Amino acid sequence: DNTVQKGAHPPGLKQLAVTVGETIKLSLSNLKLRDELRQQAIQDPLTGLYNRRYLDETLPRELNRSERIDSPLCVVMLDLDGFKQFNDSFGHGPGDLLLREFASILREHLRKSDISCRYGGDEFVLIMPDASVADTKHRVEQIRVYLKVLQQAQHAGKDLGIITMSAGIASMPEHGLTESELLKAADEAMYAAKQGGRDRVVVYQAHPL
Repeated sequence: DNTVQKGAHPPGLKQLAVTVGETIKLSLSNLKLRDELRQQAIQDPLTGLYNRRYLDETLPRELNRSERIDSPLCVVMLDLDGFKQFNDSFGHGPGDLLLREFASILREHLRKSDISCRYGGDEFVLIMPDASVADTKHRVEQIRVYLKVLQQAQHAGKDLGIITMSAGIASMPEHGLTESELLKAADEAMYAAKQGGRDRVVVYQAHPL
């Protein structure tokens, strides 16, 4: 008698359910792995901030959005003054710790909508949507001061010196409309901060022709 008894599962159905269950588990596992790999691809492993690759993906998108809704956007380039000498004097351990601490300061003092990236070495870039130049300068000044205050508290009695920060600010649309224009302007402003004596925040100014 080939008829299936009432309430019994047809042959193979149980096996099918197991197979489907395993496939779903595997798919979820693959999705988790994909997310982890994606995170690794866009995150700086030392500081936990986004990396340069993520900056290149995100900045054009944020610029398009700002242009579409007619809202200002600032790009900030930050550099730790004397970091190379600090590393040469005290080694990579204290240097790495300082970079991680600086990343924490950025996270604490920026809005959720701001994007912090480690650009390379001791250079960082911030994308600050819906932010005027004045508001951006105020926030970056807070970061600059807090970096010094934190180190003064931590280095009490230790001769590690105080690492300061130079920053350059460029704004869209005044200083550029593209990623390359704004990064170049922010970089020039940061260089002006270095030339002006370091430990300061400079807003980009176009050179007169």
